[in-house]
Amino acid sequence: MQNIITGTGSYIPTVIKKNEDFLSNEFYSEAKTKLPNANEVIIKKFKDITGIEERRYLEKNLKNSDIATYAAQQAIEKSKVNPEEIDYLIVAHNFGDVRHGHTDCDMLPSIASRVKHNLKIKNSNCVAYDVIFGCPGWVQGVIQADAFIKAGLAKKCLVIGSETLSRVVDPYDRDSMIYSDGAGACVIESNDTLKKGIIAHADQTFALDEVYYLFNGSSYNPNVSQDAQYIKMFGRKIYEFALTHVPLAMKVALDKSGIDIDQIKKVLIHQANEKMDEAIIERFYKLYGKDIPKGIMPMSIHKLGNSSVATVPTLLDLILNGALEDHEINEGDIILLASVGAGMNINALIYQV
Repeated sequence: MQNIITGTGSYIPTVIKKNEDFLSNEFYSEAKTKLPNANEVIIKKFKDITGIEERRYLEKNLKNSDIATYAAQQAIEKSKVNPEEIDYLIVAHNFGDVRHGHTDCDMLPSIASRVKHNLKIKNSNCVAYDVIFGCPGWVQGVIQADAFIKAGLAKKCLVIGSETLSRVVDPYDRDSMIYSDGAGACVIESNDTLKKGIIAHADQTFALDEVYYLFNGSSYNPNVSQDAQYIKMFGRKIYEFALTHVPLAMKVALDKSGIDIDQIKKVLIHQANEKMDEAIIERFYKLYGKDIPKGIMPMSIHKLGNSSVATVPTLLDLILNGALEDHEINEGDIILLASVGAGMNINALIYQV
């Protein structure tokens, strides 16, 4: 039995934040000293490394649970599933609901319970829970849903990845330019007849030396309050970690599937950093002695930035809806999904459309 995605949805915020909008920012280093380079230089180097030209920020009146609900509604509508028949409602995020102008994280009740409430699902047997797994959270939710269905514990699951990172960034940290907001969702259903769906996966957690590569910390600007906590990272360490471990996890998933690498039509990697993703896929294909096929790796980071758990599901939804130029996924295509993030966690998934 291979379980299938029967509907996808996404929410792309309408507020566009361009690189030039950061020209007036004051940027400080980890040592809390002002960066010596002019902002034009800092932003150009940032663009060259990450590929990000602009990103999307959530509208002031909305919260994470709101956009998770919007993405879920789309996925439910496309799948034609009765919401009352959903057995598990899984929401991947990392910071809960954060109000505009604040950094406090609100996770009580869970975001999943809030989404279930918003969807007006009455069935108490629809179990709603959150996944806190760093950026790979949505892929991990899909892996869990697949396991529930294969174990006979469910027939229909709704998996959402939703985040508002713009509300937990330190404006004095140049890394703040990486992050963005968004939501993506899918409905997964049992499939006893069609020879397609979720084929294989791999997942790992590295929590010894790597556990605090991403963390919460105070502002880099020593002249402002040090009480508020913001998302922080050791970018170089994450880059090296990802290049070493993500291609290997992708290989584990592909080898478990029994599928030849030449059969893969698209590789959807978490949109964290353009240069990093390009290096990951190059190393992955080198593991098989292959060159990277042209057009194999769609990218949305240039315009949408890094929305954490939302990057992979929104990318998938955009392509399936024909909204990403020069990329398409057709019935029967085999795709590989992969992600890396805080924890440090890695996962990869092989799926036939």
